[in-house]
Formats: sequence, structure tokens, C-alpha cells
Amino acid sequence: MQQREGDLLAAKLPDHSVREALRRYGREVSPKHKGEQWEVVRLAMLERDPLAAVMLPDLQPRHLAEWRERRLKSVSGASVRREMSLLRSVLKVCRAEWGWLRIDPLADVAKPPSPPSRRRRISRDEEDRIVLALGYNGGAPENASQRVALAFLFALETAMRSGEILALRPGDVGAKSVTLRATKNGDVRRVPLSPRAREILALLPAADPVFDLDAGIRDALFRKARDRAGIADLHFHDSRAEAIWRLSKKLDVLELARVIGHRDIKSLMLYYQADADELADRL
Repeated sequence: MQQREGDLLAAKLPDHSVREALRRYGREVSPKHKGEQWEVVRLAMLERDPLAAVMLPDLQPRHLAEWRERRLKSVSGASVRREMSLLRSVLKVCRAEWGWLRIDPLADVAKPPSPPSRRRRISRDEEDRIVLALGYNGGAPENASQRVALAFLFALETAMRSGEILALRPGDVGAKSVTLRATKNGDVRRVPLSPRAREILALLPAADPVFDLDAGIRDALFRKARDRAGIADLHFHDSRAEAIWRLSKKLDVLELARVIGHRDIKSLMLYYQADADELADRL
């Protein structure tokens, strides 16, 4: 009797495919998210996989595990983890709001292991070489490359994310701090400015946004300068981690968390690790 009732419940599910779910999610849900552009790109990639043809009432963990293994042959585990998070959101809406699923078939499918945390430090020599390779040697910037150099130096002073720097508007800049209205976790955050950070902002010509750069130009110019400088394995966003290392020498962990917008204090303890020789010097 119970089996027949279960079969009856399953029969009431509407006959929609994974592809239909992806498209509806893209139309109705993604526009509400700050990362809509990247969600739409990932949804389109998911549509091109055989998984998209599976009907939702037939969807099993094995289908999702097979999709995961196919993706791992062409992209990194980190990329697959991001795609699985998006797919989990799609299936959750299918189950909780649209009535297209009874259970979450992704619940028992393991994600690829997380990659080790990146701990790339930036030496003062590398900092100088990057800035010179971008053609900047002081004064007001004259072109986009020099604005990238100042954005890089500003990131090292403030620990702001690249997107936060590029989104900075004149009205967000105060005398000793900037206000970030569109942060990764959605919170409004005020970031104190060191004297050097204030000097950098003062050098920039009036523009809106403040650095007058978009992410594509910033990335292309930075990569070319990095290669000209002969520096390996360095990305613009490594400036944030380096800045956190430097700020940890000046601020306690609660102050640092407030400045950089971290909610998990434990994740910051890495930056407060010191070896025995350094501790001996402090004594």
C-alpha cells in the first residue's frame, strides 16, 4: 500500500526536464542576484551537457555524479564546485517553490575536494616591478595602465577586492574612509584609508567610477605587465591576501575582520601565525 502511494505521488510530478528548470531559473531567479551575468553563463554551459535532457521525475544521483565526472575532465574541481552550488540552487527551487521535484537528488553527490588555500605573498620587489611594468613612476596617471598600477597599490593598502575598487564612486569616498555599498556578502562596509591610500585617490583625475577601469581591461593590462616583469604565478586578486597579511601587523583580529568584511574570525588566524624567531624579537 505504501509503495503504491509513493508511486502515486511520483506520478503527480509535472513532466519537465532539467533544461526547462535551468531556463526558468535563468528567467525568474538569476535576475534577482548580483552575479546574474555569471549565473547565466554557467546555466548555458549546463544546458549543453547530456544532463539537461534528463526528465526531473527520473533524475537520480547517478546522473549528477556522471555529469560531475564529465566536467572534471575539462575544468578544475573549483569550477565544478561552483557549478554544483548553482545546480543545487536550481534543484532547491524546483522542489521548494515550483513543485517539480520531491527530493534533492544532489544531496548525496559529493563535491570535488576543495583546493588548498592560496597563500601567494607579494614581495616589495615584485610590487615595484609590476608598477614599473605598468609604466607608472609617480604623479597623476596618464593612461589606463597607470590607473591599473594605482589600483594595485590601492588594493595593497586597503585589502579591498578588485571588484570593490573598480566599483568605487566619487560619492563613496570620504576624508579618511570609503564606503562600499556592493560587497561580496551584501553588507555595506566602511574601509579606513591609510595616508598612502589617500594619496593614491588624490592623484586620480575626477572620474566616475573613481579608477575609470573595467575588469576586462584591468585583467589584460595586469597580466601583460606581470609577464614583462618576469613574475610567475601572480594575479591581481593576490593583492587582497597580501594586504591582509600587512594589516594583521597593525590591527587586532576583530579590527581586521571589520575592515575586510570577514564574518568568520577563525579564517583570519592564518594571518596571525608567527614563527618562534619572530615571537622572540617581539619579546
